[in-house]
Amino acid sequence: MHFQLVLMMQAIWTGVCHAAMQHYPAAWGHYDVCKSQVYSDEGLTWDYMACQPEAADMTQFLKVTLDPPNITCGDPPETYCALENPYMCNNECDASTEELAHPPELMFDIEGRNPTTFWQSTSWKKYPKALLVNITLSWNKTIELTDDIVLTFESGRPEQMVLEKSLDYGRSWQPYQFYATDCLDAFTMEPKTVQDLTQHTLLDIICTEDYSRGYVWKYDKTVRFEIKDRFALFAGPRLHNMASLYGQLDTTKNLRDFFTITDLRVRLLRPATGATMVDENNLSRYFYAISDIKVQGRCKCNLHANSCVYDKEKLSCECEHNTTGPDCGRCKRNYQGRAWSAGSYLPIPKGTANVCIPNNIGPVTRVCDNELLRCQNGGVCENNIRCNCPSAYTGLLCEKPRCESELGGCKGPDSGQAPLRPPPLCSLLTLLLLASALLTEASCWSAVL
Repeated sequence: MHFQLVLMMQAIWTGVCHAAMQHYPAAWGHYDVCKSQVYSDEGLTWDYMACQPEAADMTQFLKVTLDPPNITCGDPPETYCALENPYMCNNECDASTEELAHPPELMFDIEGRNPTTFWQSTSWKKYPKALLVNITLSWNKTIELTDDIVLTFESGRPEQMVLEKSLDYGRSWQPYQFYATDCLDAFTMEPKTVQDLTQHTLLDIICTEDYSRGYVWKYDKTVRFEIKDRFALFAGPRLHNMASLYGQLDTTKNLRDFFTITDLRVRLLRPATGATMVDENNLSRYFYAISDIKVQGRCKCNLHANSCVYDKEKLSCECEHNTTGPDCGRCKRNYQGRAWSAGSYLPIPKGTANVCIPNNIGPVTRVCDNELLRCQNGGVCENNIRCNCPSAYTGLLCEKPRCESELGGCKGPDSGQAPLRPPPLCSLLTLLLLASALLTEASCWSAVL
């Protein structure tokens, strides 16, 4: 009997260990349902949840502009030499011939073609005047980044470059990251990598030298802005603990805005020179060429929509929860019974919908109930009148972290914000580990490791 119990406990433990090693995002990160019907004491009612569109390739929805507008090669036609071999000058660019043209749209076409297609600038024929190019990607819509931004260069990677973002449709810009072969010389910044960042410095703007080698090596064509490495500061190196990331996005001031954009701008400041002196007698070696730009993200719908439509060259959220607007950023007419609020990722896994309510839902003194007007974040509705909130939250429905109104916001350990609790799975794993240790000499940890 004892032996059978041991086998049963080992089987259960093996199954739980296997589940524990799976990626949490599959179970914890979708938020793909906005509402579902449930049965209650009063019959069939709606259960509302926070929701968001699935991530997608956002380059299929953008508009690209170049400054200066005549910076693309081919008018007049030019012949280019290879950076690593100044005597190999058999690359021609001619805008009037389809096979030899390199227009901007080739930065976003289907990859895998042979030969590779790419956009290309004019050569550095006005040296020593700087060869400057601004590439602006515009969505006319607020989007949230979900993966690394990746640029693939067919020329040598730039020796100096800046990636910038806008949150107001290009009216103002702020740097995302600086790139240079020598950060101190180019931007008077100490070189850093994303691995140097911590949870407290995640919003810092850095200059990196990792992506600025001059020659085109087989695996050295890409320049990245590392979104996932920043996510990993909260969610773990394999993004297992998405619950922690979602909790931080809800409670840490400016964190969600850091991954939110309406436009991106790539400022190319100096082409690759091969880390040597510029050959003024052969300036056709120096130019920019980009074969691919990847931007993965989703429409920002403030957790009030699970789909986003592209119609008449414009993205817009299909809003739920009685909200409206391009980003579901306001309550619909006649549904302004309380102030609009974005949805919340918490509590995991359904979040809080923060539904807009009808104007005439009842007496002014009625703040909460257990259906449409639910207290959030562990609050308790008292007599269908008011929410009794935990100490770390405030607001009519306990929807606001109390530390938001305090000096310094919700950043420090003394902010009053309750720490995120580990998922219940951890307690189950601990109990099973103790039971297995008592019943068998085999160690589950050595099996997992």
